[in-house]
Amino acid sequence: MPKYVEPISRLITELSKLPGIGPKTAQRLAFYILTMPRDEVVRLAESMLDARTKTRQCSVCFDITVDDPCAVCSSPDRDHSIICVVEQPKDVVAIERTGEYKGLYHVLHGVLSPMDGIGPGDIKLKELISRLKDPVKEVIVATDPNVEGEATALYIAKIARTIGVKTTRLAHGLPVGGDLEYADEVTLSRALEGRREI
Repeated sequence: MPKYVEPISRLITELSKLPGIGPKTAQRLAFYILTMPRDEVVRLAESMLDARTKTRQCSVCFDITVDDPCAVCSSPDRDHSIICVVEQPKDVVAIERTGEYKGLYHVLHGVLSPMDGIGPGDIKLKELISRLKDPVKEVIVATDPNVEGEATALYIAKIARTIGVKTTRLAHGLPVGGDLEYADEVTLSRALEGRREI
């Protein structure tokens, strides 16, 4: 990478740490930022700082929130007998976009992956298990349809079965190896409607 003056070099280095941003893209973004009006740069920087400092995980479902508990967990209009288990907060947004699901959520913040050294204690499974009591009657496992997501789903199903909670899995329309975040609303709606017990 060519040598730039220190502030630009530092900006490129920091931008290249973002997922999916390589050195060339980081360089393009850095030089674009240099052409932005100062007030827009300040708003961008403030919005990043606000997002990082003013949000936290909900103490109930572990979604990202400003208020604790989050709006979904504290809503009397949601069905408290169903919990939809997802990998990441972005998956909650994807399912909410469908407008079909009216239950609660639980965000694992990862999936089981023994090859990567991620076991049950490394994600929010213990917290999920503690929520599986009355009035919860069903857990919808909405992990990605890949090897790790399937392993996590089977693990949750096994535990839920011993507690007497029905476990279903999203089906129909979600491609194997795909990510929930990129699925459209119709596909996710059909997957919610066609879920099956595991």
